[in-house]
Amino acid sequence: MKVILQRYATPFITGLFLVSLISGIALFFHVGNGVLNEMHEWLSLVLVLPFALHVWKNWRSMTHYLGRLPMTLALLVSAGAAIAMAWPNGESRSGGPPQIAFSRQIIAHTASEIAPLLGQTSESLIATLKARGFAAPAPDMALIEIATKSGKNESQLVRALLPSQP
Repeated sequence: MKVILQRYATPFITGLFLVSLISGIALFFHVGNGVLNEMHEWLSLVLVLPFALHVWKNWRSMTHYLGRLPMTLALLVSAGAAIAMAWPNGESRSGGPPQIAFSRQIIAHTASEIAPLLGQTSESLIATLKARGFAAPAPDMALIEIATKSGKNESQLVRALLPSQP
């Protein structure tokens, strides 16, 4: 079994890396759909196993890299880039695909403003939110504020706003 795992680690790294590379580029340029995003996330996660097997198989060679300038520099630059991308910069980031950014713009408005877009009155929208577990909604509150005060997240809010969603 060990021989099989060692023999297939590098080929699986190559195959899964190519899938991750191509799907990542497509997602960056907003080509594809939700299936592509899910595929990218899951198969990139699966990539961890063959990577770990590859490192295990080649541990002796890896130790030659560790502590030397090229590996140290590569790890520091990679960590620095990750931190820079994740560091809050004071601006609100919409993040994610355009439909998520659009949704966040919508739920920043009040129930009274959004109700007509959903074919409802503000009273019926408030009643719907109450029926779906949102506490103390008011027509003049931003929808995201209603969700936050109810201990719910954006996804739960959007689901509650959709027709026939529990």
